[in-house]
Amino acid sequence: MNEFFTNHTENIYILIGVTIICVFLFIALNKVSKRIEKKAIEKGYSDFANLNLINKIIKIGIVLFYLFMVAYLLADQSEFNIIAINIKKTSYLTLVFIITSVGYTVSNTLFNRIIKRKDNPTTVKFLKYVAAFIIIVIGIAFAAMAFPSLKSIASTALGGAGIIAAIIGLASQEALANIIGGFFIIMFKPFQIYDTIKISNEMVGTVMDITLRHTIIKDYNNKMIVVPNAIINKEKIANYNLGDKKYCQYIELSISYDSDVDLAKKIIQEDCEKHPSNIDNRTKVDKLNNVPKVRVRVISLEDSHVAIRAWVWTSEFGLAFDMKCDLLESIKKRFDKEGIEIPFPYRTIITKNMNTIPVQNESIN
Repeated sequence: MNEFFTNHTENIYILIGVTIICVFLFIALNKVSKRIEKKAIEKGYSDFANLNLINKIIKIGIVLFYLFMVAYLLADQSEFNIIAINIKKTSYLTLVFIITSVGYTVSNTLFNRIIKRKDNPTTVKFLKYVAAFIIIVIGIAFAAMAFPSLKSIASTALGGAGIIAAIIGLASQEALANIIGGFFIIMFKPFQIYDTIKISNEMVGTVMDITLRHTIIKDYNNKMIVVPNAIINKEKIANYNLGDKKYCQYIELSISYDSDVDLAKKIIQEDCEKHPSNIDNRTKVDKLNNVPKVRVRVISLEDSHVAIRAWVWTSEFGLAFDMKCDLLESIKKRFDKEGIEIPFPYRTIITKNMNTIPVQNESIN
């Protein structure tokens, strides 16, 4: 032990100095982080996930640097080259991670500020995801350059036909199809964030976000539905916010053949016209020709009822469902007062008296 201290006296003193410097860096880093967090809180920020990530990465880098310095100062001279290479590689990777994290944080912060100023942030949100994706890919690429084997593979692929094969391989993947689908949505804008859309006549909801891979839709049950962009581009979409936002809601009821059709049509028309969500969608020509505000027609004569439909207009799709529920309730109450029957299925059962059926006796020879 005495011989070890004698041979490494100078290195031990250097290691003590390095230890003091690393401890000082830890303390300084904690103080700087607290100051940044305090100023951020004063400006209204509350999310410090990225700041904490950077803080941890720097601390890991300090610890790794300290461990490598210990190994470098106390190891044999024959291992110096290997230790020096590992120290450089670790320092390089730590620096790449720090720069990537800072770039990611700055990019998100700038885009979030722009999003707050926009009434419709569809394009900006998508560009935010694109920028984050590019920053991460660049960071991974620079990190891969620290390993000679990966660097040689990349240069071989870029220098020959390997890159073409890689592009063809990626193009066949669903992930790339979704990314391209996201770009098509942003470019051609069949819908935007906060638009109400219907997909395949089944899914109706409000678009909450459009990412590189999928579109998030909130339905009227407050459930978030994640739909891949590649699927949305293949489906028929009804956008209730595109162009004229007015929406025509059908109010359909059935009455019995014994009921007064004219009275039923009058009740339906009066209740529909009185509803506060109903709007006048008539043209000037319609008004001059005294076309009613709400059209009511007999649309079919079924086996056990007469089907009547009213065409009622609202200013937007979101009001249509509530209006339909209100009208069905109010019309049903008025039908009951006026004696108009809403029929239900009748079933006639015919029975035969088995005693009256003649029985034939057959003989078997």
